[in-house]
Amino acid sequence: MDEKESARAAVREFLTTRRARIAPTDAGLPAQSTRRRVKGLRREEVALLAGVSPEYYVRLERGQATGPSAGVVAAVADVLRLDDDERAHLGRLLAALTPASRKRRRSVPKDSVNPGIRVLLDSLDHLPAVVFNGRFDILAANTLGRALLAPVFDLPGRPNSARFLFLNESRARELFPAWDRITADTVATLRIEAGLHPDDPDLTELIGQLATRSAEFRTRWATNDVRTARAGSKTFRHPLIGEITLPYETLRIDAASNQIISVYTPRPDTPEADALRLLASWNADNQRNDNPTAAPHSRNPENEPDL
Repeated sequence: MDEKESARAAVREFLTTRRARIAPTDAGLPAQSTRRRVKGLRREEVALLAGVSPEYYVRLERGQATGPSAGVVAAVADVLRLDDDERAHLGRLLAALTPASRKRRRSVPKDSVNPGIRVLLDSLDHLPAVVFNGRFDILAANTLGRALLAPVFDLPGRPNSARFLFLNESRARELFPAWDRITADTVATLRIEAGLHPDDPDLTELIGQLATRSAEFRTRWATNDVRTARAGSKTFRHPLIGEITLPYETLRIDAASNQIISVYTPRPDTPEADALRLLASWNADNQRNDNPTAAPHSRNPENEPDL
């Protein structure tokens, strides 16, 4: 499939799955006694509700419409009840159909981490902090971040949380009790990354590997759900400190790098903060036992991700 056909397929799959979610009665259409062959709204029903001709909507869904206006796209998004992430994703998919957009498409971001970010990570000695790229590669982490996500770092090669979740499912379910929610969010975020950087060979390889080896990934990928990484909370079942739920903040480093820092931020003087202090103490003791000459919180370059 060439680049143009791939862009058209992305639009078609996204809009098809979005209209399949909307029941006709939910869209204000009268209930019908006959059995429908289509799940959700038909194309002509979307066209009627959006105020465009059925022929035009068919071309739009097939990725064949030329330069749809912002008003038309907004009307379709309203009918399909797209949220902000989905509207932005649809806009990127439609923009990718134009030759000019494909020519000026942003290059794949580099994976190197600025020295200042590493200084920032190390300064957060009481909070776990991890730097991810859009493919969920872990590019850098402070000592406490490595200790919290130790099972992910145990895998060979560059640690990648998406590979860990789907290709090491038993260990991932053990570490993350809310595995189903976390994997759904991960795939939805990868969908956005695929729309932003369809030419990224490492992303294509990752998605192909996950789709080939994980039925769970294939099922979630087929939903075409999209979601931007944002703040929330995550529950861990850690082998050293037991089950713990930690709030986290997601900070984008800059738009060009497409890197984010996830910082786990329990409130002071809570059981969660106490558990992290225990983990930090254990980690420091373990480092001293492994290397008696090392400073208590020194970093071991051999354990850093291979950038």
